[in-house]
Amino acid sequence: MTDTANDRTAEWDALRAEHLRSRELRPASTARGVHHLALLCSDVDRTIRFYQDVLGFPLVELFENRDYEGSTHFFFDIGHGNLLAFFDFPGLGLGPYEEVLGGFHHLAISVTPEQYDAAAERLAAAGVDFVGPESVLESMYFMDPDGTRLELLKAPLHQMGGRTLGD
Repeated sequence: MTDTANDRTAEWDALRAEHLRSRELRPASTARGVHHLALLCSDVDRTIRFYQDVLGFPLVELFENRDYEGSTHFFFDIGHGNLLAFFDFPGLGLGPYEEVLGGFHHLAISVTPEQYDAAAERLAAAGVDFVGPESVLESMYFMDPDGTRLELLKAPLHQMGGRTLGD
């Protein structure tokens, strides 16, 4: 049953009609891809242990942040040529993660079904609470040590809910 007060179908139809172009009419993107997504952490060692040892994303680089003396900038390989980067900012007194407008909601990362199951086992062994699998997407949600919301899903890249995105 649809709540008519929250039914935005007409709005979404209008947005699609105005902005969404068919594949053959859509220009190529001006971007080459995601170079890296940069997040903040409070403890470099703990973050490396979580992302490399629990999630299986290899650490590929670590150096001093060029913009803030004493800050660490480090990168994990999350597949398909994409990197996930972190900074620590010692001495800045950053607060805990907070979901705000214009801010970060979650990062969804595609993994094979085998890696999904292995990650679920490693998360459970590490005492990380997760919710999932959720619906037909077969995804799980959990937080990293600093509260960043993550999602692992079995869907291949560019697919969601059994359909290819952008077709």
